[in-house]
Amino acid sequence: MDRPITASGQLKEKSLFQDSDGSAVPAKTVCHNCSKLKIFLGALAFSFFAKGFSGSYMKSMSSQIERRFEISSSIAGIIDGSFEIGNLMVMVLVSYLGPRVHRPKIIAVGCLIMSVGAFLSVMPQFLMGRYNYERITVSVDNSSTSVSPCSPASSEGPPLAQATETPSTMTNVGCEKTTNSYLWLFVLVGNLLRGIGEAPVMPLGVSYIDDFSKEENSAFYIGLVRSSGMFGPTLGFLLGSFCASLWVDIGVVDVDAISINPKDTRWVGAWWLGLLICGAVNFIASLPFWFLPYSLPKEGENEDMKISHLTVQGDHCKIDPPDQPQLKFSEAVKDFLPALRKLFGNPIFVVFIFLTILQYNSLIGMITYETKFMEQQFNVSVAKAIFLIGVILLPITILGMFLGGYLIKKFKLHITEMTKFACITFIVAYLLNLLYFTCSCEVLQVAGLTAPYSGMKQLSSTKHIYVASCNAECSCKVDQWDPVCGDNGITYMTACFAGCKSSSGTGRNMVFHNCSCVEGQEHGLGNSSAVLGQCQRESCTKAFPYFLALQTACAFILALGGTPTYMIMFRSVSPDLKSFAVGIETLGGRVLGGLPAPIYFGALIDETCLKWGTKSCGGSGSCRVYDTKEFRNVYLGLVAGLRAGCCLLYIVLSILIMKRFKPDGKEMTDIKNAERSTSKDVDAGNKREILPGSRTSEESEETYM
Repeated sequence: MDRPITASGQLKEKSLFQDSDGSAVPAKTVCHNCSKLKIFLGALAFSFFAKGFSGSYMKSMSSQIERRFEISSSIAGIIDGSFEIGNLMVMVLVSYLGPRVHRPKIIAVGCLIMSVGAFLSVMPQFLMGRYNYERITVSVDNSSTSVSPCSPASSEGPPLAQATETPSTMTNVGCEKTTNSYLWLFVLVGNLLRGIGEAPVMPLGVSYIDDFSKEENSAFYIGLVRSSGMFGPTLGFLLGSFCASLWVDIGVVDVDAISINPKDTRWVGAWWLGLLICGAVNFIASLPFWFLPYSLPKEGENEDMKISHLTVQGDHCKIDPPDQPQLKFSEAVKDFLPALRKLFGNPIFVVFIFLTILQYNSLIGMITYETKFMEQQFNVSVAKAIFLIGVILLPITILGMFLGGYLIKKFKLHITEMTKFACITFIVAYLLNLLYFTCSCEVLQVAGLTAPYSGMKQLSSTKHIYVASCNAECSCKVDQWDPVCGDNGITYMTACFAGCKSSSGTGRNMVFHNCSCVEGQEHGLGNSSAVLGQCQRESCTKAFPYFLALQTACAFILALGGTPTYMIMFRSVSPDLKSFAVGIETLGGRVLGGLPAPIYFGALIDETCLKWGTKSCGGSGSCRVYDTKEFRNVYLGLVAGLRAGCCLLYIVLSILIMKRFKPDGKEMTDIKNAERSTSKDVDAGNKREILPGSRTSEESEETYM
């Protein structure tokens, strides 16, 4: 039964060792090390889940934060971009020092920092008062009859302001309290910390897998981890949908007394609630990494590489991992510029970086304002838009990423084949992307903004574009937004602008009567009415399923080519620079893509705003209604333009790779010879002299320079 060790030193399958008393001991080395790699894969997948969970939740809450702090889309974009600033601060250093430091422990520290950032972002909710939304209707003596919106006497009595606002005699005190609107800086700093904490997870985790797994398994493992991590964004968006449907001050105010619903642009969900959960998840994600080793033996390597480290202890044996090399800061700094010069001397890597930057711009800009686009364009609530993204778009993206990694492993695709595959899938997705423009929707008909007052001529003065003859005597306040929908299908900024003389009911059930601006041929005198909220747009509701189906198809095709695109970088740079290359790629994408995209997307979207909200102490708040046609052209036009540049760079990248990696060319011959000589000549002593998972310098120079 015993199978001895052969003269060559190779350990046969199920081989046995002699203990000190001469008894046979089975070797558990392979399983022991394999289990540690699996533990790392599981821990990294959960950390990807955690960062995706908190990141997608913050993305989904962008519009809620914008409304809660009464800020513009461009300011919300700056808050979103602070995450990328955090990455910028540490990404290059972390990725460059990657193989020289204890990667699992650095990832653990990063997860802890992400947790702190999430908890810090919650602080404004406990420091600022209750949320007071704009409304003009106030009840008198708790009766069911409300103050007439349109009445000359209304200008003489108490101002028709927010029912929950501080009285005018307390204006100064109220304005002092509203300085808490600058508490959005807490959210910005929290997002900044999240960016710092996430920086080491991707480059160190992916390089650790690629270093200690088989080359044919590397792409599959990375695709598996990334696709597993995509469940984080899915659940993050689902949590965002749930929190967006809850009132921001849940548990403190009576929700039944609120006169608006989640479809209203003044609605603010419980944005802070999910951040508490995100912080806890990131903390849990940090725990496994504290117990993982600095390095592992290469998966599937010859057992004679391991025997030199074997030690027999009792009834089991184990492999002593190579000692962690001492990192000298002076040497690290000295090697930094040559390593950077070597990377950017590779034309394939340079084109890949530009491609990544454009992809980040289109992807981040699209995701950040996706829910706002759906809300304004297709008349769906933010909560529903977030929910649909979580249950439809993200799962199909996970499937595409997983299938892309599986195809590489199944067919053992060469780098040239991976490039062609990625290029074709992206171009097909881009052509489908152009069909977005066909999903048009009518502009919301708002009297005085996008539609006339039931055919009546508006007053010519630009200062009174909202005023017509039907409401000229109502003394309406132009800076208020409490929309009502008239029987004629037109939305009015307030019941006052609709010329309504009386009202009945309370809260969301309030109905306004005798609305002079709503009266038309189909309504008798004094018979017209209006209800709270914007009018529904039926054509938009019908077009939404087609838009969602098209978006799902585009997401799947893009994700299918995502993993092959990512593997191009690993196969085109020197192995000892893989971690550094991942860091530079992530840094370039985040800084030149993820950071500016939400800001300039938001600034251009702000230009399409038709009506801004007003803060209680004056000044404009968040946008209440957009020109949906202009919004669509700006939003989809930016995405299409950026992806057109990506198509061009994909073609250039394919040409460069096909020229360099010809199947029978010198480049491929050198690679095969180098790999063959490495597998024969490298011994345990030489292995201690190089970093784990890297090749010899001669091989690197011969293959990649």
